[in-house]
Amino acid sequence: MKINLFKHTYIQAFLIVLLFSINVNSQENDASNYNLSFDFKTVKQHDNSRLLEASFMGKNKEDRKDVIPMFNAEIKFYNVLNEEEVLLGSSKTTQAGIAQLTLPENQKYLTDENGNINLLARFEGNENVEQSSAELIVRNIYLELNLKEIDSVKTVLVTAFTLNELGDKIPLEEEIDIVLYVQGMLSKMKIAEGSISEGAYEFEFPTDLPGDANGDLTVFSIIEGHEEFGTVIQKGNIKWGVFQNQIKKTKNTLWSSAAPIWMYVVLTILLVGVWANYIYTIINLFKIRKEGLDLKLETES
Repeated sequence: MKINLFKHTYIQAFLIVLLFSINVNSQENDASNYNLSFDFKTVKQHDNSRLLEASFMGKNKEDRKDVIPMFNAEIKFYNVLNEEEVLLGSSKTTQAGIAQLTLPENQKYLTDENGNINLLARFEGNENVEQSSAELIVRNIYLELNLKEIDSVKTVLVTAFTLNELGDKIPLEEEIDIVLYVQGMLSKMKIAEGSISEGAYEFEFPTDLPGDANGDLTVFSIIEGHEEFGTVIQKGNIKWGVFQNQIKKTKNTLWSSAAPIWMYVVLTILLVGVWANYIYTIINLFKIRKEGLDLKLETES
């Protein structure tokens, strides 16, 4: 993915950022200490739609951690070929300073003789902030992800190809890096890294990865930030996960088969008290009987 940044606009007046940003402190921020950065990237998603994303930020010249997003700025996205510009759509930046536009799988693009797509993101500017834009050039490729067992071995097969004018698949000749992930509870977990060679990559899938209650797993194959192709994602679902039904230790309750511990303690104390009373009574009865016999003998004598 070749990126040509047209300009990083240095702000003379930063008033628009102060108005639009959600985390601006007008008393502390000095406009002369900031400049605007405008970044542009593209992601080809698993359904072959293409995501265009522009990031519009104000960055402190001295403290790089001090970043103020440009909020509610309209970004227009174009497909460019020579002097021709085709508007693909527009989007306003969020409170995080991000503008996104998703193009469908069947989107028609202007391409050069090498099949490259020239994309442009532009902020038109206003009386306070000058125009900013960024351009990138990508080649349109496709990923296919096949999950199947080959000779009882769980195997991941990834193929990368382009399409000619007739719609025929042309295996990718370049060798490119690819990363495999599985979807975890909170984020994706990396399971392998490799290279697509002659349009294909094969990987033996682990047999000990946990899945959901049905053993389902979501597998991702991702080309990450490639110079020519950008980021390309494909995914698939398969019942290759291991599900371990964890036995949860339940607390003793009144409605469970085992009573609460305190009830056992109280019952034991009561039973011990009752039996102690029985034993004490029996001992005293023997003592009384013995004393009675002794008195009888003394009387007779």
